[in-house]
Order: sequence, then C-alpha cells, then structure tokens
Amino acid sequence: MAQALADGAVEELQADFDGEVILPEDSTYDEACRVFNSMIDRRPAVIARCASADDVVATVNLARESDLEVAVRSGGHSVAGLSICSNGILIDLAGLKEVDIDPNAGIARTGGGVLWGEFDKATQEHGLHTPGGRVTTTGVGGFTTGGGYGWTSSKHGLTCDNLVSAEVVTADGRVLNVSEEENEDLFWGIRGGGGNFGVVTRFDFDLHQLGPIVLAGLALWPLERANEILRAWRDYVDGAPDELSTACVILTAPPEEFVPEHMRGQPVLGMAAMYVGDPEEGAPVVQPLKELGPEVDLIGPMPYTEFQAILDPSAPPGYRNYWRGEYLSGLSDKAIDTFVEHAPVTTATAPPFSQMIIFRLGGGVSAIDDDATAFSHRDADYMFHPISVWEDPADDERVIAANREFAAAMRPFGTGAVYLNFTREEDRVRDAYGDEKYRRLVAMKDKYDPRNLFRGNQNIQPSPKAGAAATA
Repeated sequence: MAQALADGAVEELQADFDGEVILPEDSTYDEACRVFNSMIDRRPAVIARCASADDVVATVNLARESDLEVAVRSGGHSVAGLSICSNGILIDLAGLKEVDIDPNAGIARTGGGVLWGEFDKATQEHGLHTPGGRVTTTGVGGFTTGGGYGWTSSKHGLTCDNLVSAEVVTADGRVLNVSEEENEDLFWGIRGGGGNFGVVTRFDFDLHQLGPIVLAGLALWPLERANEILRAWRDYVDGAPDELSTACVILTAPPEEFVPEHMRGQPVLGMAAMYVGDPEEGAPVVQPLKELGPEVDLIGPMPYTEFQAILDPSAPPGYRNYWRGEYLSGLSDKAIDTFVEHAPVTTATAPPFSQMIIFRLGGGVSAIDDDATAFSHRDADYMFHPISVWEDPADDERVIAANREFAAAMRPFGTGAVYLNFTREEDRVRDAYGDEKYRRLVAMKDKYDPRNLFRGNQNIQPSPKAGAAATA
C-alpha cells in the first residue's frame, strides 16, 4: 500500500471522513472484504465505508490521484465479483442507508447503500413499491444501474425505468444531479450502463401502489410433468395480462414439511407467480396456473415483503456461484425439450441450491423505447437464467463446465444478447448493448471517465484517443 499511496494520503482521507476507513491491518478488514460469491477473494488496499456524498468525493479523488482501481459496493451481490477489487480502493456505500418516502408525490429517495429488503420495508408501510431485487440482500445501486428485472417489472418496467433522478459522483470528483432535465446524457447512461460513469450516491424512484397483501407464491410439480407444464405455462402467459408475473424453474425440492416426502431432495419443476395488482382481481388470472395440478400449491394471499424474500433461502451468502442471463427468442417446443433435458443434470452437479430458471419478462419492459435508456434488448419475451451454487472449490471446474454446456445447448434459441447483472462472462459487454448503443456509451465514457478510473465493472472502455488525451 505504501508504494501505491503517497505518504499521509490515507491519514488525510480519514481526517474529514464521515464514515469509516478500513485498512488490511484492522480487525474488521476480513469481514469487510466478504462478498456474496465466495469464489471471489480480493483484497483492496483501502476500504472506504462512506456515509455521505462528500466521503465518496474524497475517496474518488484519492483513487484518481493515486491511479488506483476503484470498486463500488452497494449490496455485494455481483456474481462476477465486481463489488471488490485487489490492491485498489473499495468504495463501500453501506453507510448511505436513508430511505425517505413522499407518499403524496409517489417518490422514494434512497441512499446508494440501501438493500432491497430495506427499501421494500419502508415503501410497504405506505402500500407502495418500486420493481426491485428478487433477493432482499441485493443492493439498490448495482441492480438499478444494470437495469433491474423485478417481479413487478412485467407491469411497471425495469427498476431503472422507474428512476426519476439521481446524484452521481463523477471521476473528476464532481457531484452532479441527473434527470431528464439535468445532465440528461448521464441520466441516460446510468440506466443500464452500470457503474461506468460514476458512483450513484442517491436514487429517486417512482412508486406504484401495491400491497401490503398480494396474490403470489410457489407451486411444484414432479419432474416427469415438466415438458407438459412448461408448454401449458407458455401458452397461457404469452397471452396473459402484464399484471401476471411468472417464472419456471427446475430445482432440488427442499426437505420441508410442505413438500411431499417422495419429492424431497429430487429435481422438480417449480413455478413462481404473482399478480401485480388487487388480489381479488388477480384470482381468475392466476387460476389457470393453479388448475395445472401442482402437488404443492402455495400460491395465495401473502405480504408483498414475504414474496420478495421467498427466494432468500435459495440464495445463501458465502457459497460459490456461477450464473448466466441470456435472452430467448420465444419459447418453442424444442427450446422447452432442450431445457428439460439439460436442466436436471445441471442442477444435480451442485445441489441443493442450484436452480435453472426461465423468466417471462412481460410488456412492462418492452413498452419502453429501446433508445430511452442505455439498457437494451427490451424485445425479448423470456430470459434463460441458470444458477449454479456449490460449496467445495474442488468442484469448480465440473460445475462451471456443466453450466456452460447447458448454456451452449440453449444457445440456438437465444437472441445472442445477455443481461449483465446475471453474467459472469467478461467478454459479453458489447453483447449486452449492440454495436450502435455501445458506440454511444463509449462516447459517454470519453466524456465522463476518459482515464477509465471506474473500470472495476462490466467495463465500457474509453476510446484510445480520449484515454491518451486524459493522461497527457
């Protein structure tokens, strides 16, 4: 660290810091380095747990002046490990926890370190919500800047579509307010462009009425019925209203009392469903799915916050994770057959938490013009999302190979595009945007971060010309 940072630089940062500066010799350092995916083991030179935008500015300035890589952490859920760096500076937003609700205006003002469970708790006190993460410990920051598919996105769009303004600290240490009326290009870029253009310290979201009780839950079928149920699901949801949010998954049935004994520990087909609206109005919409005869039917009235947390047990922290997020061009019979053929095998390589998912995305996403934000590929109807979760490092090669083989088998049914929030592959950034939009994002990078200070992300590299001019 002494070679990377000028003498006294850390002490200078600490002098006026509202939060906490954590160094490798501190007793809290090891815990502060932990992220969701235990495959990631990186050791920053400095962890700056910021409690204000001024803290972020000071840390960004230190990183820029020291030419150190920056990582930014909101919830630490980046499966690719982008929430931490080695030998650089980690900007940990955990101290930016405020959630201020204006129910009359329908706006939530949220600090960059808020987790979705915290956000949902605050907004549901007013019967309001914004589409958010499906695991409550996911951070608002990375989820939103990467796009943000939530359970209610089928009706209300992506999380980034519900962003009305934000506060951003840029690479040169400025604090900018961004919206459709102010710094519009940066506002466009942070809605899907990830952390490439700055650190978002505050998000202001539109709120929608929902809850506190919703019609939602899970259902399970024996695996031998998977082809039949998936076809019936597809045929129904393709014509269902956008208020119906669903996903199907092949997973290992848990050893819970609500699961019949013969299904426990076995690969099964699951379905998650929620009606994004009044539960009574949703009952006839959800009923055709219940009539498919699941052996476990837990779909019924429940608190919205409970449904938002329903996947938490299947996403435990501290395990090794390998995910993908690939868009499908429809869901043909052949795609279903391929999915059912490969999903149980891939799940079995790393039980019990692995799960192979297909999400129905819905019209709330495609209703937004593709050029309106940096986020792309809104025309896809489905997403293929294989999640492999395991514990033993000795299994890394085997489990990752199985996941990749599954993805290769499904590739003929894909669009070729990816969702970066779910993607471990480092060479897929251009695939997430397409050539034309990627060029626009490079021009933005040239303007806001020509030296690529914010490179610890799904990185959009500045042009060589801009980089050379910035370092001259």
